[in-house]
Amino acid sequence: MTTPSTSPTPPPLEHIATLHVQVGPPQEVGDTPQGRRRVIPITGGIVAGPVLNGIILPGGADFQSIRTATYTDIHARYVIETAEGHRVYVENTGIRTGSAEDIAKLARGERVDPSRIYFRSYPRFETAAPELAWLHDQIFIGTGARFPDHVELCFYRVC
Repeated sequence: MTTPSTSPTPPPLEHIATLHVQVGPPQEVGDTPQGRRRVIPITGGIVAGPVLNGIILPGGADFQSIRTATYTDIHARYVIETAEGHRVYVENTGIRTGSAEDIAKLARGERVDPSRIYFRSYPRFETAAPELAWLHDQIFIGTGARFPDHVELCFYRVC
């Protein structure tokens, strides 16, 4: 058996959209067996990019579990309404890590330089729009930055 001379090429990424997600004050549940639970209401936002454009409808939320002083599980669910009027359900799961000091600042709603935080996610999409059905058959990744009054997410298709 021969060994291939080259490894597979890493897949390129295609930027599909940047989301500016407006959020409300956190609803603190408290310390649970799964970590410190909080729910962040999603109140709206803008979606702009080379492939996907529209608004984020109010009514979604980010369900967080702060597992340690440096690690947070993130699970957001919300709906995008495209410029054409199609609706896309988004389920975005990820992690956010950083120093204990920076994570504490984020939890208090204070500004932290995004370069100091590792914020990655994998969004999944559902839609009834036939022209957006390709969203069901692709893998996407996201990068994020948390600001006091909004979250900025960049979504990429793994090509």
